[in-house]
Amino acid sequence: MTSILYLVVPCYDEEKMLDITTKKLSSILDKLIQKKKIHKKSKILYVNDGSKDATWDKILSFHSSNSYVTGICLSRNRGHQNALYAGLMVAKEYADIVISLDGDLQDDTSCIETMIDQYHHGYDIVYGVRNSRKKDSFLKKFTANSFYYIRQKLGIETISNHADFRLTSKRVLDALEKYREVHLYLRGIIPSIGYPFTIVYYDRNERIAGQTKYSLSKMFQLAWDGISSFSIFPITSILYIGIFLTLFNLILLIISFVQYFMGIRGVLSILFFSIYFSLGFILIAIGIVGDYIGKVFEEVKARPRYIISRNLCEEDKYE
Repeated sequence: MTSILYLVVPCYDEEKMLDITTKKLSSILDKLIQKKKIHKKSKILYVNDGSKDATWDKILSFHSSNSYVTGICLSRNRGHQNALYAGLMVAKEYADIVISLDGDLQDDTSCIETMIDQYHHGYDIVYGVRNSRKKDSFLKKFTANSFYYIRQKLGIETISNHADFRLTSKRVLDALEKYREVHLYLRGIIPSIGYPFTIVYYDRNERIAGQTKYSLSKMFQLAWDGISSFSIFPITSILYIGIFLTLFNLILLIISFVQYFMGIRGVLSILFFSIYFSLGFILIAIGIVGDYIGKVFEEVKARPRYIISRNLCEEDKYE
């Protein structure tokens, strides 16, 4: 029996890409249905993440003219990870397998058929992983490699060079639904679920139209969530660094007084520099502790990650 596939595509101000994306993904579904690898009820599920342009209007238009297209509209912008999670949770109610990908088509869609083949070979998760980062700038390449290195050293399970291009089975998504944290980092949560997985390697394409919505600050925040949501090392390390700085300053203080009484001048400036350095560290430490406390505050409130203002999947069900 063929499986129902849903392609979940988060969208934020992607009106310039939707025509190209819809045409490409519809062609892929046609091909897979003809090969009898997926069921004819398979869909493209667009998630409108509070777009300010005509993204939702285009989704509605495609929904009327293209039997493959459906979608949900979030009440406001909730960020990429929440929008993706919303799409996955809706899709799992209708699909046997779900593949998530970005609407800019930088992920190699030719891998979709390979992912489905791997699913039929017994894998519940198939990760799309980039072959290399040759096209990235030096800064992006350096920060990405540093991030994966730090996560690995902290003992956090990591799929290097994997974004959110992946296949997941229904039972994986059922397990994912049990994760309740507000600060989502799906690239870290899904590997922790533990079902059989494999990897498909691909070359990442250039964006065809529009601009990336991931600013440097958003990427930094996502990276920080990827560390702080899975490890308390940043907060526990403050204790050890604090002890070291205290002992270091104490030694400098002793040396400075000894040299002062020996008539050597200008040594206290070293001590003052060390003190200012320690004050800077204290402020950073307070910031790290504050971030963890802030996350606890947001988790305790348990507010919904997103609110769906319109669900075309539900509307289709009653037509």
